[in-house]
Amino acid sequence: MEVLNYLARFCGTQNKEISLFDLTELQRLHVQHIPFENLDVIRRVPIYLNLQHIYDKIVRRKRGGYCYELNGLFSWLLTELGYDAHLVAATVLRPSGEWAKADTHAAIIVQLDQPYLIDVGFGDSTSLPIPLNGEEQTDISDTYRVIQQLDHSFYLERISDSEIKTLYRFDLTSKALVDFHEGCVFNQVAKESSFTHSDIVTRATTTGRITLSDQTVTITENNIKTKTILSIEEKVHFLEDIFDIRL
Repeated sequence: MEVLNYLARFCGTQNKEISLFDLTELQRLHVQHIPFENLDVIRRVPIYLNLQHIYDKIVRRKRGGYCYELNGLFSWLLTELGYDAHLVAATVLRPSGEWAKADTHAAIIVQLDQPYLIDVGFGDSTSLPIPLNGEEQTDISDTYRVIQQLDHSFYLERISDSEIKTLYRFDLTSKALVDFHEGCVFNQVAKESSFTHSDIVTRATTTGRITLSDQTVTITENNIKTKTILSIEEKVHFLEDIFDIRL
């Protein structure tokens, strides 16, 4: 696995300084160039928690992935670049208000002047490092903050039009990629998984986000959304032209 080849995959650069500015730029570029996608899950192509396998998929074959792949590989990159980074387990709050299977989302904590939550594998979410002290951070998509709870867990919250929505909860326990084996299998095969029903491909842009859900394209530009339904043939071309994915 080559650091420079991975950086080139998302137009990143290797800087000698370890800083919040450079970390922010790496995260922003990553979510704009490497999509969150579950195409292998839908096509029953096994996903293994092996960094070399993930590197081959994302860097050499120019694919995206879901949280274990994207955050697993990005955490490796940050460590190689000199950052104090480790994976943590999170539990997602579904739109229905129910918690998903516990600890089945992988995110990253980076320690700088203080700890920051990093996540390049959650689909429609922040492109910024979020400090754990409750300070609000705003990017093109929305405003986010992390709030510590009385039980010492943390909640990632999204604030939109004064409405506060919890995205997931996590703690700071360091995890290895292999610790997510059960969650990775669950999210590939379980009917309760959010990823086993239809294609999902999404990436951030400089003005918003592009998302393909089954055959529906949603483009968000400066908080204005437009939707288009694609034919099967149009979908194939859209994956190639917009996400550079060739199945």
